[in-house]
Amino acid sequence: MGIAAEAQFHVLAVDDSVIDRKMIERLLKVSSFQVTTVDSGSKALEFLGLMGDVHGNPTIQSSSVSSHVHHHQEVEVNLIITDYCMPGMTGYDLLKKIKESSSLKDIPVVIMSSENVPSRINRCLEDGAEEFFLKPVRLSDVNRLKPHLLKSKFKAQQQQLPQQEELEQKEPDQPQQKQQQQQEKEEEEMESIEQKVDEQEQAVQSSVKRKIVEESLSPERTRPRYSGLTMAT
Repeated sequence: MGIAAEAQFHVLAVDDSVIDRKMIERLLKVSSFQVTTVDSGSKALEFLGLMGDVHGNPTIQSSSVSSHVHHHQEVEVNLIITDYCMPGMTGYDLLKKIKESSSLKDIPVVIMSSENVPSRINRCLEDGAEEFFLKPVRLSDVNRLKPHLLKSKFKAQQQQLPQQEELEQKEPDQPQQKQQQQQEKEEEEMESIEQKVDEQEQAVQSSVKRKIVEESLSPERTRPRYSGLTMAT
């Protein structure tokens, strides 16, 4: 099942607190984002396709994504917002996993926390987080996500340009190759026709020469003509 047509960006929200999950989901929907929520970092990785189903099927709550859908190829994720303090895998651990993935490293990651710890904030920002929000998250915070999403989208488009240019360069080669082959075929046919014409002309000339020789050697032409002449005795 894909993203809803009216949704411009899809956000994966990760928080072990039901209340905080509901709150961030509501704020994101108000800002016209499509939202998928999970309650742990491991389920987030599973949803993104970075982990096998080792902890059972994830509980995924989404306004437009079925709870049975848990493969990253089904739904494109444009941004991840995660709580920092979670049991098992922290938001920082999740950040590191995503940035280490060659296929997901360009997805913007935002960290949330109810604890204002400067060293924690700096570490997350230095290791790739786009923002660090202090809870409770407000609508003004959510509005700060859009520039990161647009930047990510622009970057993805820029990465696709070389591939498109390469395809555009390859595509004309095929018609050009076909055109060259067609031209070579036509030239071969023309040479064959010219050769046949030459053979026919030679045959005609040989036939004409043969007739001339035969006529010149004919008895009627070699025998003296005496008709109308009187022999003197």
